[in-house]
Amino acid sequence: MTKIVEATAFLVDVEVETERTDAVQAFIKQETVFVELTTDDANTGIGYSYTIGTGGKAVLAMLREHLLPRLRGEDARSVEHLWHALFASTRATSVGAITSLALAAVDTALWDLRCRRAGEPLWRLAGGFSRRVPLYDTEGGWLNLSTEDLVSGALASQAAGWSGVKLKVGKPRIEQDVERLRAVRDAVGPGLDIMVDANQSMTHAEARRRAAAFEPIGLAWFEEPLPADDIEGHAALSRSTSIPIAVGESLYSAAHFREYLARGAASIVQVDVARIGGITPWLKVAHLAETFNVHVCPHFLMELHVSLVAAVPNGRYVEHIPQLRAITHGGLRIEDAHAVAPDVPGLGISWNPDAMDDRRVA
Repeated sequence: MTKIVEATAFLVDVEVETERTDAVQAFIKQETVFVELTTDDANTGIGYSYTIGTGGKAVLAMLREHLLPRLRGEDARSVEHLWHALFASTRATSVGAITSLALAAVDTALWDLRCRRAGEPLWRLAGGFSRRVPLYDTEGGWLNLSTEDLVSGALASQAAGWSGVKLKVGKPRIEQDVERLRAVRDAVGPGLDIMVDANQSMTHAEARRRAAAFEPIGLAWFEEPLPADDIEGHAALSRSTSIPIAVGESLYSAAHFREYLARGAASIVQVDVARIGGITPWLKVAHLAETFNVHVCPHFLMELHVSLVAAVPNGRYVEHIPQLRAITHGGLRIEDAHAVAPDVPGLGISWNPDAMDDRRVA
């Protein structure tokens, strides 16, 4: 038995690296919730989850008042058991964002411990399919940027050899979105993937109109066109357009992904390790998607997702949005336009404790 003797949580605010605006919100700051677990053999694991500006203290309270006391004295090696036990203890608040984010902070800490004890990096212990994965860029595609900025960002990504760029859509008029997308496509030609993201901002009728207008541009996917709980709407939209429909960043249960896939409502799965409740359920969703012959292209958290995408055979893309550089040593390793999963034991994120302490708020 490897007994957990100490379990603590704390909250760090990380400023955004650039202004980020989409059709429904602005990325204010990253509230980063950390969990640190120590075992009786003096090993330590650090996990985390996040919000983009609100709710961080609610996640912290869930951890401190409810989840972490249940971990002390438990065997850290029993990752599946602990995830299910903690989930079962939260029946009154699950499935829900606060609970899933809290579970994720615990689960990623347990996986960090597991990998460190095994002397293996996460990408290998979680599956070990391929250490290098393609990148696409989102930082040059925010809705607040001008058309000229979108074009220059896409050209820079293309010159660097990256495989794709994502552009936010949801301007007041359809012609505005089309003009921006067409300008980028004309600039980069047919050889670069262009993804678009509506951030759940559209009605079904409007999403169908925009998808029809976007089709001639040749898009890699149309992301979150409708509210995340509208499974049937996404299924109907998928049947009406040739553009692949991508969902997942706003889903908090593996069962929700099952419903999307079973109904043909998603062609790209964007499961977020923090929002789904950790690495344990993330892998279940990825393998579920594989049985439907669907790619996994997770949302955000590139520093952690690079290892998970590298672990599974249907991992297609890592999304490039730098956000942890202020509290880590080094950043994502990029070689030949591919993200390279860290090869050190654990999650592979080199935290900077002094920088974290400087930004600690609770």
